Amino acid sequence: MNTKAGYANFDSAKAQNSVWRDLIIYASRVEDFDATDWAVYFVWVGLMLGLFGSVTSFLVGGAMAGVQYPTYVWNIPVGIFIFAVAISFDTIGHRTVYKDWLREKGEALVHHVTIFAGITSTVLLILAYHFPGFLRIPVMVLLLLSVFYSMIDEAMHWVRYATQHSDRIEMVSHFFIFLGHNIMVLAWWKWFDEGYVGVHETALALHLPFF
Repeated sequence: MNTKAGYANFDSAKAQNSVWRDLIIYASRVEDFDATDWAVYFVWVGLMLGLFGSVTSFLVGGAMAGVQYPTYVWNIPVGIFIFAVAISFDTIGHRTVYKDWLREKGEALVHHVTIFAGITSTVLLILAYHFPGFLRIPVMVLLLLSVFYSMIDEAMHWVRYATQHSDRIEMVSHFFIFLGHNIMVLAWWKWFDEGYVGVHETALALHLPFF
């Protein structure tokens, strides 16, 4: 019998069980939510799920009507979905065990700035369909700021993790937040930059007055 291989398999299984245990413990902290925590959670996660649903419905509706989109456009709902699932976990820790630390060390403010830049850049990306020349620079600036402050937030997470004020579930969820956000915004910017190919045709097919 290969003793070393046996130990390696045992350690791997133990680590895997530990990950699932950590995930369950992390998710179970919703039991500590008060009314404000639940309100914040549902508004934040619900906002992103609503964005995912609306973008996906728009694209699927257009595709069913025969509209051809550039392939990269489908990265937008993929990125939004990854982001939404990730924040559904990350927010649990932020509203419970790490709440005081985030407030005291300034990380909560970084979150607010990042969220503001992210939401306003998305709203302006939609409005830029009608005002591409005027909104191009503001959209670019807000997108860059959202990524910049996300990087600051990421650095602060690693500092917390190194000082045992974070855990691997929060760190992994934050990785997927960063991944989903960047996939979404880069694909969306490219779509805008190339003239929102397929949007006009989709609007006509779906009888959407805004477009």
